[in-house]
Amino acid sequence: MVVTSSENDEVDRRTVIRAQRGDPRALDEVLRQLMPYLGRICGAIALDHGDDALQETLISVMRHIGSLRDPGAVRGWARRIAVRESIRQAKPAQAVPTDPEVLATTPSPGDAEAAVDVRDALQSLSPDQRAVLVLQQFEGLSEEEMADLLGVAVGTVKSRLSRAREAFRTEWIQ
Repeated sequence: MVVTSSENDEVDRRTVIRAQRGDPRALDEVLRQLMPYLGRICGAIALDHGDDALQETLISVMRHIGSLRDPGAVRGWARRIAVRESIRQAKPAQAVPTDPEVLATTPSPGDAEAAVDVRDALQSLSPDQRAVLVLQQFEGLSEEEMADLLGVAVGTVKSRLSRAREAFRTEWIQ
């Protein structure tokens, strides 16, 4: 199951080029367009540190947008920054949604008690495990794409997914 947003997540290539050339309004627009997308990633991986991860991600995007070779690839480039920053921010803490069976039983937005239970179960996962779950379930990335994004072997991604699913199931059942 891939969750897509209803908002327009595309960032105009011309706006990115203007931002790369130092136009502050264009940079502001790029950051504003990327923020909801990156916020979902950061919040899901870094949990309580999601705001910090998002802030650090946006700062990095702002500082390094000039080094982006292909302005049309700004979303993928920013996603890579967000995932790495979220993992870094979450290391001291820990938790994210998991396999389709579990997601089917994920509480509705209005079910606060069940949401707390899910969050508690997710706390048992490492940031690395949460990252692969978010990238698979919400971004729809393949194991190969996740491996490339995270800079690890495909086998590492597979084992993280497997361990994350099992840890979540164990915590959820208790």
